[in-house]
Amino acid sequence: MMFNDFKLIGDRPVYIQVKDYLQKMIAQGGLLADQKLPSTRELSELLHVSRNTVIAAYTSLEDEGFVYTIRGKGSFAAAIIPALCNEPSHDLKLDWKQRLSGTAQLAEELDLMKRGIRAAKGTISFTSIAPDEKLFDLDQVKRAFLDRMSIEGDVLLNYGYAKGYKPLIEYLLQYMENKGVNVSGKDLLITNGFTEGFELVLSALQKRNGRVLCENPTHNTAIKNLKLHGYDITGIEMESDGICLEKVEQALQKQSYDFAFLIPSYHNPTGIVMSPEKRVKLIELMAGYQVPIVEDGFNEELRYSGAHVAPLIATAGGSNNVVYIGSFSKVLFPGIRVGWILADRELIYYLESIKRARSIHTSTLDQSLLYQYLLNGNLDKYLKKARAEYKRKYEWTKQCIEEHLPCKRISGDGGLHVFVEFEQGFETRELLKICSERGVIFTPGDNFYTDGTGQHTMRLGFSRVADEDISRGIRIIGETAAQLMG
Repeated sequence: MMFNDFKLIGDRPVYIQVKDYLQKMIAQGGLLADQKLPSTRELSELLHVSRNTVIAAYTSLEDEGFVYTIRGKGSFAAAIIPALCNEPSHDLKLDWKQRLSGTAQLAEELDLMKRGIRAAKGTISFTSIAPDEKLFDLDQVKRAFLDRMSIEGDVLLNYGYAKGYKPLIEYLLQYMENKGVNVSGKDLLITNGFTEGFELVLSALQKRNGRVLCENPTHNTAIKNLKLHGYDITGIEMESDGICLEKVEQALQKQSYDFAFLIPSYHNPTGIVMSPEKRVKLIELMAGYQVPIVEDGFNEELRYSGAHVAPLIATAGGSNNVVYIGSFSKVLFPGIRVGWILADRELIYYLESIKRARSIHTSTLDQSLLYQYLLNGNLDKYLKKARAEYKRKYEWTKQCIEEHLPCKRISGDGGLHVFVEFEQGFETRELLKICSERGVIFTPGDNFYTDGTGQHTMRLGFSRVADEDISRGIRIIGETAAQLMG
């Protein structure tokens, strides 16, 4: 019987649900062209909705050309261009896999989200290094949104500028200057988080020899993008205070590099903070070989103790060889996807054009929300709360690891994760397989290595894990590791 499959769902306006239901029937041929529709009273009874609801639905359908009305006779289904797929004259089935580019196939191959272990309900997951949403001060976010919308809401809902929202650009330039950066001759471009910023830089730089130097291990997203762009990656081992400068110099003497990708603060995945002394020497070394540096600012705001450590771009002074990619994603709200590139003005000039061709602009609404939130003075208050909570969780996680895990080394000076190394020969993927069956998952460390090593390591993200789950999860990992060690 027609109309007996209509079901109301959720809190969506009922007249829109009725309108969409009838529109689908007309579009798919369930109601033929010029077929008379039930009267509003009849349809209200058939669908168990009010007559006013049906009247509103018919009016909306008429406005959109799916229904026409003849005075005194009723409403009729309009003749529309049929969807050819309903009765195809031929059944064409392309093999899209055969038409994929090498880039698409490699991207799928490198897609860890598709290959990771799916967490069943109740699983203790140490895989995330996103901020804990329980810390978000929603009242201040709402206030920032309302404040900005009341000032220029009509403008914010229209197209914006590829370079970014000017008030936010000016705020971030001052923000970076407060970190000790010499912004003379530099400019700033707003991006959709770190990932787009890195992709824009990779698209802009000429591939002279196709080689990149970075820390080993390093940010997996960076590895993926470098491989998608066809770069050979030379990973340099880490020391307790950052990348090994001796190995860096050996690599530079051996061959030329297009640039270096570095994460000096709360390095992902090791959590190591490069020492100020090493930063100065590294800048001098790279300048001597005329190698540009792409710096990932990552979560350098989550400093728990000790003095502020200036970013590499600040250490570089008036030099223009450092491209800084910043984001508040690991500190504030990753959902709004706002990041930035600070670099030489001429490079930003070209990056802006690539950005305009790729995505037109980053959401002006998101940019303005972040700007107003920052302008209202909320960042310092939020960071004080976040640092205290993450420091407490960091210390608790470290205590649990020291008590339960038979590991060789723990690294991490703060941030949202710790990195664990077992003795060489231990397989953390085997450990993960058994732990997942016991309701605990983590990120195996070999995901972050440039040369396929690191099978004896793992990253534990604690930011979104409750204290009792941190304790229980690490205890399970420790018991399982001990069993595997025999």
